[in-house]
Amino acid sequence: MSLVATEITKRFRDVTAVDGLSFTVQEGALFGFLGPNGAGKTTTMRVVLGIIKADEGQVTWKGEPFHRLGRGFFGYLPEERGLYPKMRVAEHLSFLGRINGLDKHKARREAERWIERFNIGDLSRKRIEELSKGNQQKVQTIGTMLHDPELLILDEPFSGLDPVNTALLKEVLMESHKRGKTIIFSSHRMDQVEEICEDIVLINRGRMILHGNLRQIKKSMGRQILRVSLEGDVDFWAKIPGLDLLASRADYQEFRLGDGVDPNDVLRAAMRAGQVVRFELVEPSLDQIFVEKVGATA
Repeated sequence: MSLVATEITKRFRDVTAVDGLSFTVQEGALFGFLGPNGAGKTTTMRVVLGIIKADEGQVTWKGEPFHRLGRGFFGYLPEERGLYPKMRVAEHLSFLGRINGLDKHKARREAERWIERFNIGDLSRKRIEELSKGNQQKVQTIGTMLHDPELLILDEPFSGLDPVNTALLKEVLMESHKRGKTIIFSSHRMDQVEEICEDIVLINRGRMILHGNLRQIKKSMGRQILRVSLEGDVDFWAKIPGLDLLASRADYQEFRLGDGVDPNDVLRAAMRAGQVVRFELVEPSLDQIFVEKVGATA
């Protein structure tokens, strides 16, 4: 394991934000750190990086405490963005590169390279305060990555990005992953996590409620979700006890199979109701797992 968090506890007066939390992250992993609002995600990230001190527990990287690691070892994108509004984009990025250990010339070269990578070359001489929220987000993200850290911790990295730039950031993260970087990020968008993460931890009220390989977690939940597309009486399901409608979309309906419900019985009922275009059993989505697990601990 590269990152090991052991029994982390952090209190703010009478509030326990993180409560005996332990988890591990493999070297080179794309790791999703999940939880509802107020679950303790941001506090945990700050404890991991030593920005705030835990009341109990410890965090190590390959057995070494974080405070012993060299400058520029990690890159951190906070949820609350922090840029100097009067600085110009290229100047700001060079500055961030230098405080993370790059010399003046390399910091400038890397800033130029990343500016082109994120398609903001025409903004390089503009002041930060002149940029849109999405472009400020891109500058902050570049500043997190341009010194080529071994560990990236990104708090809501897709916030404020449109679909085109979301796809670009995903591409950049996958490239970093292929180069062996360890990436931890939080997101409220479960579809984004599901698309790119291999391992996850899900916390609520500062405690871990789920941790492990995402594929194995989904497999362990079983194929209990049924998707049906029907040309005919779409209300056929209402007469089948134990079949719960989860979603009714333009192209299909989604159900949860209760105990004792035979999918073959559902198929026969659907065929009597009309022409079945689609009928498949699937594993639950991460969004459904999230809702189920968080709801159980509410």
